[in-house]
Amino acid sequence: MHMTNLSTHNMQNTSHTPAASTLRRHLADCKLVAILRGLTPAEAQPVGDVLWQAGFRIIEVPLNSPSPLESIQILRQSLPHALVGAGTVMSVADVHAVYDVGGRLIVSPNCNVEVIRAAVGLGMVCLPGVVTPTEAFAALDAGAQGLKFFPADLVPPSAVKAMRAVLPADCLLIPVGGITPANMPAYLQAGASGFGMGSNLYTVGKSLDAIRQSAIELIAA
Repeated sequence: MHMTNLSTHNMQNTSHTPAASTLRRHLADCKLVAILRGLTPAEAQPVGDVLWQAGFRIIEVPLNSPSPLESIQILRQSLPHALVGAGTVMSVADVHAVYDVGGRLIVSPNCNVEVIRAAVGLGMVCLPGVVTPTEAFAALDAGAQGLKFFPADLVPPSAVKAMRAVLPADCLLIPVGGITPANMPAYLQAGASGFGMGSNLYTVGKSLDAIRQSAIELIAA
């Protein structure tokens, strides 16, 4: 019992920081995070405008996109009230690079405590990828404001419900990968806080009208 209390005491409480408040406010407006893998700088402003008008408030540009830092900078300048940042962030150097162009969101496919600590230390929102309770608690202990369940295929609603029972009650849980309007209700009922939307929302070459239609349909779902 004593060890459990010690662990809870040592876990960083980041649920009330400005970054966490921003994340919660935006998720309250729209439970979906836009993942724009493959976005080019030329598309950044028009695609960002379409998503903002449809209701999206959180936008992620994976770092394996063409000139991702330039796109993040453009989105940050054109959508000053949105939470904009990078996905597929794998190193502390990447965290600083994103911060330097104005990005304030760090999303990773894995749980790297050094990346989490670097992001939190800069006042950024950090959503590391986790699959297991061990990874989830390690991420929270490092200061993550929320958890990305990735890939969601490995964390079905039943697993989300089981982890929700042991994680802090106010922890934000965001399944990503394989999320569709058909499986959203089961995840929400299990305790999901929101979802990351990738290819269902944006793919390279998709027209602005098609992106707008997808955005409206996903938000409605």
